Amino acid sequence: MKPAFFLLRLISLLHLALALCSGSGDFQFAYHGFTGTNLTLDGNATVMPDGILVLTSRKTNLKGHAFFPTPLQFRTSPDGTARSFSAAFVFAIVSDYTDFSAHGMPFIVSPTKNFTTALLAGYLALLNVQNNDNTTNHLFAVELDTIQNTDFQDVNANHVGINVNNLHSLQSSPTGYYDDGNNGVFKNLTLFSREAMQVWVDYDGNTGQIDVALAPIKVAKPRKPLVSAKYVLSTVLTEWAYIGFSSVTSGINSRHYLLGWSFVMNGPAPSINISNLPKLPCFGPKPPSKVLVIVLPIATATVMLSLGNIATLLVLRHLRYAQLLEDWELEFGPHRFSYKDLYHATNGFKSKHLLGTRGFGQVYKGVFRKSRLEVAVKKVSHESRQGMKEFISEVVTIGRLRNRNLVQLHGYCRRKGDFGLSRLYDHGTDPQSTHVVGTMGYLAPELIWTGKASKLTDVFVFGAFLLEITCGQRPVNDDSGRYNQEMLVDWVLDHFNKGSLNETVDLRLQDLDVLNNNMVS
Repeated sequence: MKPAFFLLRLISLLHLALALCSGSGDFQFAYHGFTGTNLTLDGNATVMPDGILVLTSRKTNLKGHAFFPTPLQFRTSPDGTARSFSAAFVFAIVSDYTDFSAHGMPFIVSPTKNFTTALLAGYLALLNVQNNDNTTNHLFAVELDTIQNTDFQDVNANHVGINVNNLHSLQSSPTGYYDDGNNGVFKNLTLFSREAMQVWVDYDGNTGQIDVALAPIKVAKPRKPLVSAKYVLSTVLTEWAYIGFSSVTSGINSRHYLLGWSFVMNGPAPSINISNLPKLPCFGPKPPSKVLVIVLPIATATVMLSLGNIATLLVLRHLRYAQLLEDWELEFGPHRFSYKDLYHATNGFKSKHLLGTRGFGQVYKGVFRKSRLEVAVKKVSHESRQGMKEFISEVVTIGRLRNRNLVQLHGYCRRKGDFGLSRLYDHGTDPQSTHVVGTMGYLAPELIWTGKASKLTDVFVFGAFLLEITCGQRPVNDDSGRYNQEMLVDWVLDHFNKGSLNETVDLRLQDLDVLNNNMVS
């Protein structure tokens, strides 16, 4: 046995011996915590290392008792008058719920410490169906009950009562106290509030007056008691009796704690020094650490900023690949690749892939990732009215043509954009490129009227391309008005018929042989 523990036990036993030797003297004690007190415990009752007496732990259907180890003399003789006594104790009831609890705990004076036959629940581990209300019980109790039992006519589920030999209280009251600092106004309390409270029990042997007061732990004993009753305990208490506590749980997890206890015969109970009591355990959420207080806001802000950046990137990515479905596409069908595929095929339309800028758009070289097919992609600006008009004209006019002969023009024309949107077809196979096959001004008249492409229509396209180079003009001249467009081919043919073919030649080509120009024309 450790020396310190042995010394505490020795002091406790010495104190008990001196108290018992006093006989009918004013016996008293005061416990600030219960380490080394040598109490008699049964059931679930235990003393924690910090000195807290736990009557019931966090389990259902438990009972626990704690008694002063030896009986005290409450009457000077078997037929004598019961002596005055006073008790004070600090307790706390903790439930897993904030709005209801299991049964409570009574302070008791009993001729026995054996309560093995006592029932749980409403009987508070004191009595049972057979012995409830028997005068042979010789039982006095002050109950702190948190369940309303209609069989015993409890006033509510949060009350304090005075009981003699049974669980039907002589007097009871809802839990609270009369505040001396506020003109004696009654203030409600909750027994299972998870807060420590103090109770005072006083009995006057001369008058039979029983008073019970209750208050928060930091409030002094109220002048007006919570519950009072007149009852001469000489007919109840035996000459020698035990003092202690009982507690019980039912189907709800709850804990019953005692932090301090004092008792005296023939006088007021010794004051309990609140500062010397053990501290109740922390219940509910733990207070946040300083690290969390500092780190959590920073981490939250960082996460929110990251999420914002991710959302911004996703929006930008969506806008990068966004596509606009034109009204005319609804009528003729979209026939389009996804912009994303074209974007990746041209590496984001980088300038190093730019093949040329002419006509109504820019033409880029591209390679589809999956098929490894090389294509020329013409990029048309929505802001260009002329370009969009020509683009729509191409799609609507020849967008559904299927002729592999048109493919050969890619090898001859530097303006691949005028053929770069062509949809390439192998006869009898599925399409692999876009629908658009050419630009107005390059199309042979018979192709426009019949919709049939041939080698001759391909030669016409190539010839129109050569005229564009020689004349330095666009294949379609819009200077004459929206509804009076002049084709380059028609304009050159008109000058040819007039014998003024040289007037069609680009001034930058004047040094070239006229005969060569005529041959081109």
